[in-house]
Amino acid sequence: MKRAVSISIGSSKRNKAVEIDLLGERVQLERIGTDGDLDRAAALYQELDGQVDAFGVGGTDMGLYVDGRWYTMHSVKRLFSGVRHTPVVDGTGLKTTLEPRVADVLRALNLPDAQKQALVTTAVDRWGMAEAARLAGFRITFGDLIFSLGIPIPLYSPASIKIMAATLIPIVSRLPFHWVYPVGSQQGKRSPRGERYFARASVVLGDCHYIYRYMPEDMRGKIVVTNTTTSDDVQTFRACGVKQLITTTPVLDGRSFGTNMMEAALVAAAGRKQPVDYAHPDGYFQWLDRMVTELGFTPQVQTLND
Repeated sequence: MKRAVSISIGSSKRNKAVEIDLLGERVQLERIGTDGDLDRAAALYQELDGQVDAFGVGGTDMGLYVDGRWYTMHSVKRLFSGVRHTPVVDGTGLKTTLEPRVADVLRALNLPDAQKQALVTTAVDRWGMAEAARLAGFRITFGDLIFSLGIPIPLYSPASIKIMAATLIPIVSRLPFHWVYPVGSQQGKRSPRGERYFARASVVLGDCHYIYRYMPEDMRGKIVVTNTTTSDDVQTFRACGVKQLITTTPVLDGRSFGTNMMEAALVAAAGRKQPVDYAHPDGYFQWLDRMVTELGFTPQVQTLND
């Protein structure tokens, strides 16, 4: 049996282990959360290096891939820098190859033009989702400054996101990661922000933790596009009135795992041993795209409220 392990600096309450058949292999998927303890996460990478077939980096990113340009997250490099034998991925591959396929699902909604308003909570971390909304003809509000940095300035074009990324990520990538993203117990806390941007959007796309943390109590009639959803997340979305939940990764045993976990599962199942370098992918994205197509991975749509 193959084994893919996601080591996350997020909450241990979201831990899960399942076994699936993938590419003709039996693969064990396991998520291990360290509740924001970076030292424990680093120790787990060291302990399991060479003992598992692939690592997923959870609760953080190795870097950000924005329109073909890679930005390393220097503040978290120490977590996995000592890994020598097991391939390490953070989901960037699936964000780049799988998430843009949401465009077909968004087109199929057949929303009137007046309702084609989308909010992307953080485009620098979800460029594929942002592209999907753009390709589906939505007018997009980008909340990167609002939700990541607490700066109440919306952005409205991909060009503005690319300028912001080139200007700010080299600085932000060196800040303590918890300054820009909820980790550990913070992931279970709600703190609504930017309510007016949620209110005018028909579709909200982005990382589940950002959406869960910042969305208002009233999400009636809205469509949420995300992943890494637990049953508790789904119940919260339902209680807030979310009409449909679209997850970009498959729902397994009642939840959708993160892109990092699913990408690690693919690497493990395929028996890939060479390191993954997102800055110099050398055909990796094309290989992964073929895997996604072969497996028939498609976004999953759940109706939560009529």
